[in-house]
Amino acid sequence: MNQTELKAPMSLREEAASSGIDPIQTITRDLLLQIGEDPGRQGLIKTPERVARAWRFLTRGYDQDIQRIINNAVFEESCDEMVVVTNIDFFSLCEHHMLPFYGKAHVGYIPQGRVIGLSKIPRLVEVFSRRLQLQERMTQQIAKIIEDAIHPMGVAVVTEAQHFCMMMRGVEKVNSNTVASAMRGVYRKNRGTREEFMEFIHRGTAK
Repeated sequence: MNQTELKAPMSLREEAASSGIDPIQTITRDLLLQIGEDPGRQGLIKTPERVARAWRFLTRGYDQDIQRIINNAVFEESCDEMVVVTNIDFFSLCEHHMLPFYGKAHVGYIPQGRVIGLSKIPRLVEVFSRRLQLQERMTQQIAKIIEDAIHPMGVAVVTEAQHFCMMMRGVEKVNSNTVASAMRGVYRKNRGTREEFMEFIHRGTAK
């Protein structure tokens, strides 16, 4: 995994934060003008400021150091049974239209001498989801970072999401659901292991 995936360069974001008016505010004001709105009317006066804050929050994954999150939470352990965390909520932004997509991630792995702190798995999902993303890429990134961190026998990640770019525009299919998966190691090689993981997901989502 390259350094951009671990921690995106911060110079431009730091520069924007230290320059006084956030450039996102200026962009938002221009956008309001372009769609025929009046940025000076009462309901919109504070909108550029609010939008800037929202976008800094929604894309904060670029500023988080994944190695720092992981390094303090890897433990030597002889456990070799499947570990599964289901129903991890995530919210992201499609990089094609910059519209939201949201859903749940399910993550499993089979340790091989090392485990990762359970609370870190949702945090890793959060880091990758809080960026402009493709669901397919995000799913692979989550699997790879766990694989690289603890070298398990296998890692499995399944994400389920609804995309506003399909719900609000284009085909306008509000009930569509997109599923992406990343199967590595024994999960890719062994059908029974994959089925066991999917059964854990089924149990978790059936509550």
